[in-house]
Amino acid sequence: MSKIGKKPISIPTGVTITVNPGEVTVKGIKGELKVPVANGAIKVAVQDGIVSITRQNDERETKAFHGLVRSLLANAVAGVTVGYKKTLKLVGTGYRATSKGAGISIAIGFSHPVEVAALAGVTLKVEGNDTIQIESISKELVGQVAANIRSIRPPEPYLGKGIRYSDEVVRRKAGKTAAG
Repeated sequence: MSKIGKKPISIPTGVTITVNPGEVTVKGIKGELKVPVANGAIKVAVQDGIVSITRQNDERETKAFHGLVRSLLANAVAGVTVGYKKTLKLVGTGYRATSKGAGISIAIGFSHPVEVAALAGVTLKVEGNDTIQIESISKELVGQVAANIRSIRPPEPYLGKGIRYSDEVVRRKAGKTAAG
């Protein structure tokens, strides 16, 4: 049995889970998410405020999907109740972000500001001049949008300038030294 897959998921108050063939719908106070259950050997059951995930056989692929489906459902339940948030920091002289409608505009050392449009279901906020908050009910969307923004100018190892996650530690390299 999968260590992760066999853990039951408790359903908080205000959350409803509907099991349909091929997908599970999770509705909560923040919104609605659909989790695909593509493998027919994975069964999702809702009883007495607890979601349990079981598998029909012990094939390698089924074992992998067992833990995956449980993690996706747990993330969906957490997303519709609390939501997910990531914070990006702009480090460098003159690097700043400004709100522009639903999206943001980032001045990051290029000859032009970079415009980032918000995806559906994702909220982009700018705090101060150098902090970007990304919020959504989908953990996958938050991570993807944060990675896309970070890829505009990832932190470089010599001066540490660029866009980084707020909890990211950038390993610095020593620069050139004069030959003595």
